[in-house]
Amino acid sequence: MDHDGVVTGVAVTHRRATLDEIGAAGGDGIRATLDEVSRHESVREAFALHTCNRAEAYVVTDRPAEGHEALASFAPDVRDGAVDRLGHEESLQHLLRVAAGLESQVLGEDEILGQMRDALAAAEATGTLGPTLESAVRKALHVGERARTETSINEGTTSLARAAVEAARTETTLAGATALVVGAGETGRTAAQALVDAGVGSLVVANRTVERAEDLAADADGAATAVPLADAADRVADAGVVVTATGSADPVFDREALASAGETVVVDLAVPRDVDPAARSEPGVVVRDVDALRSVTERTRERREAAAEAVAAMVDDEFERLLRSYKRQRADEAVGAMYEGAERMKRAELGRLRSRLAEGDGDLTDDQHEAIEAFADSLVNSLLAPPTRSLKAAAEADDWTTIQTAMALFDPTVEQPEVDDGGGPADAEASAED
Repeated sequence: MDHDGVVTGVAVTHRRATLDEIGAAGGDGIRATLDEVSRHESVREAFALHTCNRAEAYVVTDRPAEGHEALASFAPDVRDGAVDRLGHEESLQHLLRVAAGLESQVLGEDEILGQMRDALAAAEATGTLGPTLESAVRKALHVGERARTETSINEGTTSLARAAVEAARTETTLAGATALVVGAGETGRTAAQALVDAGVGSLVVANRTVERAEDLAADADGAATAVPLADAADRVADAGVVVTATGSADPVFDREALASAGETVVVDLAVPRDVDPAARSEPGVVVRDVDALRSVTERTRERREAAAEAVAAMVDDEFERLLRSYKRQRADEAVGAMYEGAERMKRAELGRLRSRLAEGDGDLTDDQHEAIEAFADSLVNSLLAPPTRSLKAAAEADDWTTIQTAMALFDPTVEQPEVDDGGGPADAEASAED
């Protein structure tokens, strides 16, 4: 299997870019990105990953400069400071860290694994995936699965909205219940989906702008209806759980609004509060606020950060294994090309020798022919033993110029490398720009 070439990557992520910049970099989606970058003749393979927090593309070419040229059209409208350009080893390590959850906005989140699998399938479907990137992405997925199986990096929740639903679950049964979400912003949206995931029977979304509530209700994977914010108090009596997260300067629910609520769990995520503190004294009403939930999410964050150290060590170990495997493959390909070239020359010379002997006074015996061929084999092996060791050492030292030159000498289909100030393919990382 051919693993020739170097990987070059480009990434626009939440660490340095705004959401608008990430969206602009993602363009028309993964397939469009793959089509765009693979148009370059130098590109052998291509892979792209798009999520709400990242837009990334990777290519395999003979030389790093070709990879950077092919990726120059990626994110053309995004400021340079928001774009990370990655060399060969940086690209491989970054893929491992992404899959492990170390590069996620929410440390250790699980969604990235599914997103990477979808991206892998898209690259396979478009025909842009090749052995180098496929092995790298599959290794990344393996690392991501190990990280979540062997550590606690994905345990608990760091989302206040999801923590709110977990808090409600400890107070009441959510399956089949009626839930009221007040506020249709990002927090309300996350809470609504978490409630649907928890199995609520029906969902009511209240918001000052009814259209936003309707959009959220339509997006929720369940039976949901939208009402104006003014109707929220009237809906409390029917709800077993209420999650409120508006931007209102005044409380949305006073004591009177919750007086007839009955047994209801109210989780107040708003700052300032949506629930009047006096409402806490109403019989049957359980109120939880942000301060109570922050301690939960902070403990989760601390546990995940501790686990992240173990995951980072795991990534480093798997990265070194991947590099060693890649180097062995490159060295084996070069050595194989060298021996194939020598074998062709040996066969040609033996053929000429046999022709000359046939023109003489007598033919050699079968034993003599075998002896000559054995001598030729021994001579080839002896002559190629030192360069074989040198090629393996060159691979370990990342001296890809030597590897490429050796392959070009013995395989006429391989181009001679262009040696530049960075040493050509040997300096894939050095040629990457920050």
